[in-house]
Amino acid sequence: MLIKEYRIVNPCSEKEYQIGQLYATAMASKEQTGGGEGVEVVKNEPYEKPNEKGQYTYKIFHLASRVPFFVRAVIPESALEIYEEAWNAYPYCKTVLTNGYMKDAFSITYETLHVDGSRGELDNALNISKEDLAKREVIPIDIANDPIDASEYKPDEDPKFCFSLKANRGPLVDPQWQAKADPVMTCYKLVYIEFKWFGLQSRVESYLANAIRGMFTKFHRQLFCWTDKWFGMTMDDIRDMEKKTKEELDVRRHEVDKDTNGTVSS
Repeated sequence: MLIKEYRIVNPCSEKEYQIGQLYATAMASKEQTGGGEGVEVVKNEPYEKPNEKGQYTYKIFHLASRVPFFVRAVIPESALEIYEEAWNAYPYCKTVLTNGYMKDAFSITYETLHVDGSRGELDNALNISKEDLAKREVIPIDIANDPIDASEYKPDEDPKFCFSLKANRGPLVDPQWQAKADPVMTCYKLVYIEFKWFGLQSRVESYLANAIRGMFTKFHRQLFCWTDKWFGMTMDDIRDMEKKTKEELDVRRHEVDKDTNGTVSS
């Protein structure tokens, strides 16, 4: 098992981030969906348990083509689905990803704490044990300056070029922007990665850790660059948008790609 803690500083308040995160999650789901693959939202509903209440979501990721080839070689294509359960009791959130084929041999668990006014300085924001602290690797993410995959790069999703008219923020061109941003908050994302498969464990766990870092970097770049799209939205606006997004995802996921001649591709 790998334990990684990703720390992502954002130039917004913790309350603003809550709206931006939900908006960007819906938009990212659309980006990943189409031609038989993508995100299926099964449940999105309030939950409550002792000392905690929030929003529960259950999603299925149909992403067979995005699984690394060395995993596809040993797992049937029909089993290449990831199940995601999330309990969003903001500012604390927990997400668990599993796979029906691998059962207890595979899991990714995220625990996230969103801290207003923080610049990534908290050493143990999620109060984990000494044993886990000894295994944990801290990975700071700079949304303006960290590299991303060239195939994922878009100038209109580059914080160094984006300015928000509504919030009067950006572009993030100052190398010391994290120290100077006001407002500011940090996402502390503690991630447990486990893939118990003889001969593949270390390779897959390392692959997943790198993929998660890239995903977090891209997501938070988008969140900032889309500020003018979500800034000023209310939670009611977000819930209405999520309902519409679910309907759109269901349609997109069942679309069949067509080639340039208009015929159905196999």
